[in-house]
Amino acid sequence: MDVSPEILKTLSDWFLRSLSPLAEPRRAAESSLADAAEQPGFSLAVLRLVSEPAANEQIRLAAAVHFKNHLRSRWPSSSPSTIPDAEKTLIKDRIVALMLSSSSLIRSQLSESLSIVSSHDFPQFWPTLLPELVSSLRSETDYAKINGLLGAANSIFSKFRHSFDTSPLRLDLKYCLDGFAAPLLEIFLKTSQIISGGIASGSASPDALRPLFESQRLCCEIFYSLNSIELPEFFEDHMREWMSEFLNYLTNSYPPTVEADGTVDALRSAICENLQLYMEKNEEEFKDYLKDFAAAVWNLLLTQASSPSRDQLTITAIRFLTTVSTSVHHSLFGSPETLQQICQRIVFPNIHLRDDDEELFEMNYVEYIRRDIEGSDVDTRRRIACELLKGLAVNYKEQVMSFVSAQIQNMLSLYSANQQENWKEKDAAIYLVISLATKAGGGVVGTQLVDVGSFFTSFVVPELRRQGVKECAILQASTLKFFTVFREQIPKHTTIALLPDVINFLRASSNVVHSYAANCIEKLLLVKDRPPLHASDAKIIALPPRYGAADINPYLATLFKNLFEALQLPDSKENHYIMKCIMRVLGAADVSGDVAKQCIGCLVSVLAEVCKNPINPAFNHYLFEAIAALIRRTCEKDPSFISVFEAALFPGLEKILSENVTEFWPYAFQIFAQLVEMSRPPLSHNYMELFKILLMLETWKRSANVPALVRLLQAYLQKVPNSELNNEGRLSQVLGIFKMLVSAANTEDLGFYVLNTVVENLDFDLIGQYISHIWVTLFTRLQNRHTTKFVNSLVVFMSLVLIKHGPAVLVESINSVQANIFLSILLKFWIPNLKLISGSLEVKLTSVASTRLICESPTLLDVSAVELWGTMLDSIISLLTRPEQFVADLEDEVGDAPETAGYSASFARLYNTGKNEDDPLKETKDPKEFVIKTLAGLSAHTPGRYPAIIEKFVDPINQNALSHLCATYGCAII
Repeated sequence: MDVSPEILKTLSDWFLRSLSPLAEPRRAAESSLADAAEQPGFSLAVLRLVSEPAANEQIRLAAAVHFKNHLRSRWPSSSPSTIPDAEKTLIKDRIVALMLSSSSLIRSQLSESLSIVSSHDFPQFWPTLLPELVSSLRSETDYAKINGLLGAANSIFSKFRHSFDTSPLRLDLKYCLDGFAAPLLEIFLKTSQIISGGIASGSASPDALRPLFESQRLCCEIFYSLNSIELPEFFEDHMREWMSEFLNYLTNSYPPTVEADGTVDALRSAICENLQLYMEKNEEEFKDYLKDFAAAVWNLLLTQASSPSRDQLTITAIRFLTTVSTSVHHSLFGSPETLQQICQRIVFPNIHLRDDDEELFEMNYVEYIRRDIEGSDVDTRRRIACELLKGLAVNYKEQVMSFVSAQIQNMLSLYSANQQENWKEKDAAIYLVISLATKAGGGVVGTQLVDVGSFFTSFVVPELRRQGVKECAILQASTLKFFTVFREQIPKHTTIALLPDVINFLRASSNVVHSYAANCIEKLLLVKDRPPLHASDAKIIALPPRYGAADINPYLATLFKNLFEALQLPDSKENHYIMKCIMRVLGAADVSGDVAKQCIGCLVSVLAEVCKNPINPAFNHYLFEAIAALIRRTCEKDPSFISVFEAALFPGLEKILSENVTEFWPYAFQIFAQLVEMSRPPLSHNYMELFKILLMLETWKRSANVPALVRLLQAYLQKVPNSELNNEGRLSQVLGIFKMLVSAANTEDLGFYVLNTVVENLDFDLIGQYISHIWVTLFTRLQNRHTTKFVNSLVVFMSLVLIKHGPAVLVESINSVQANIFLSILLKFWIPNLKLISGSLEVKLTSVASTRLICESPTLLDVSAVELWGTMLDSIISLLTRPEQFVADLEDEVGDAPETAGYSASFARLYNTGKNEDDPLKETKDPKEFVIKTLAGLSAHTPGRYPAIIEKFVDPINQNALSHLCATYGCAII
């Protein structure tokens, strides 16, 4: 790579300054690197610096990291600034050799770079990669470099684990198997021999053995990837060789000095994952080896060890046994003695808290909660042990439940004998009850292990009543978790009596305890009183909340005081459980007067802090939901309070916009929309100034803001008088926004929201001059891209125009674009798509509009249009008689905060701002009744005409449905 010394020196200086703790030189260096990245040859120059042995190692590592990130953003051909093909070729030619010659830290970064490139180019555009890896693997003797090669191969092949099974993927897999399956077995067996020889002779030190075991682990991970889709022929032919070595590593014990660092257990864990894979996908071919492996894994679990990887090994080993327990080979564990041994020697020991659990509870409450109540992807010993119990219970339920019930009683007896010393026994008992609970009808959680009411009264309530006992923090958290899980089964009077105790737990110094208390209160407010369900019940069941404003208002002052004070506790300043609880309470309680002022003051203060550095998306989402809930609940009772909220919120919201806190822009626009919707015209000067900014196309450039901006624009269109909208070209600007939105596939539905709001709220005298331009825009888009989604939106819009201004305006305005185009639109789009419309308001709107069209429009009533008339009626009947899906009453009205991989500005709807849906047909309660009575009225004017049309053009099934509807509403089509 021919790069001048001057360029290398400049790059070195930039990378050195990019590591500075001082913001100014660091940002200047980052800016210089960003500018240089636009120049041809930049990636090769950085790679040259990475390979420069004379350069500082820290600078080379920074360059390697930058090179990796540069490839990630610019290697894809779809990237706006993709790397030139000539540079790509040179990078691919040199990266493997450079990776092998680099230090371990740099090698790791280059290995990731190689994975990025291979994810786009391998194998089709990088046919030399696999042969180069195999050649280097066979010739290399340094295991540090061998492991670098295997690590790169592992990254490349990992796509077979996660990608959807397709024909192209199988072709790639075949290519990889043909080139790598045999070399993989070669290196695996070769390394096994080296390990065996070194152990037997005693000549190999732990330091020498470590990279060998690491190599075997990487081989096992590659084994998993290459076997993920199906059992390849090569691996089936060589299964005995692989399985023999796997069994050796599971059954052999090594000197404590070798086992100590966890490398051997990490290898065993990878082997258990491979056994799990074969049990799931290749059970028939694997069955001859199963008994030996089950015994080996069993014995491994009974062997005491303290290596860093023992936890992961325990989890993968128990997961394998769980899979066996639910398979056709479950009889391996079927004897009462075996079941008892599994429970006593494997499951129950792993249920108890360990020192590292206590440390996690104290030092990293976020991770503790994530593992304990959020069902994270990270399995724990406790969770996987309970999964084994559930697996065994599939075939041996009575025996397993008997063992577990006895164990729970034993644990509780030990606790009762010495509560101070044996509190972990009670914690384990509670954990068992919770983990083995099952969901019954209606989502109610139950258990066969204990009587929930009795257990709650005897063992949970006493802990809830014990306040301020710091030593029992974990036990308090467990009892709060029990209360939360079994909340449906706890009687209302019991819950209300305990509510002050739970509220007091919000003051606990333990982050886990006050988080669990907040979570408990939040979940209690979601409980519904569920009546017995019967087949004849209505399709939509509105379940009343068990706990309403009357239940929580007596505790409101203390509750809010403790919640907002909890946000001041160490490490809980952005505790999203606390903020979610605040949001839920505000949505359920009657908040007014001084309490509302106190709440908005606290929330605005929190908002000002998080604006400085938005790092917790969940917390911030619930913060804005809480603000929206407070506005909604307070102003519903006292509209005059809107001025209080405006005064409190405007400075903060304006700061978000002026200081470019872009992460919060979608939220700010939604809050503005809520405030505008609740305001009474005329709107204040501040609102009208914001309206000017809203109408500028520049405002709409950030895609994450667009849904919120549409909501805000709709609010203005509803509140600003027609005369003001006609001033200063505002309506023209609005329609320009509509045209921009409807022209893009990802915002076309938002364009229709704007257009629908224009038609609903503006007089035709005002929009009439633009209507032809609107149709031209829509039909041009229709000609270029007529997706179902777009056509359905168009049908809804045409229906709205008809409802607001009559069939004549609709037909004439469309035909003004091109003579008689309306009938063509009707035939090609309206009639076929009518039956595909969804949404209760949309179904009512389109069915009523379509009925009025065939009953009022001279175009459709003409004798030449009888076929169109009949097929339109057929679509109307199909739409109205379509099977209606059951709509469940969801417990969690406000969904969990959207998860984001990093922190970027993205749109998330605020539930508490309400739905901006107006029914243009409020007077029409039942669209079916409207259709039938309107048709009956039409047929009465020309008896005998329409039955013949119906018989000829309406589907027989729909004819029967029409007859049934006529009978239901006491009408006849004559």
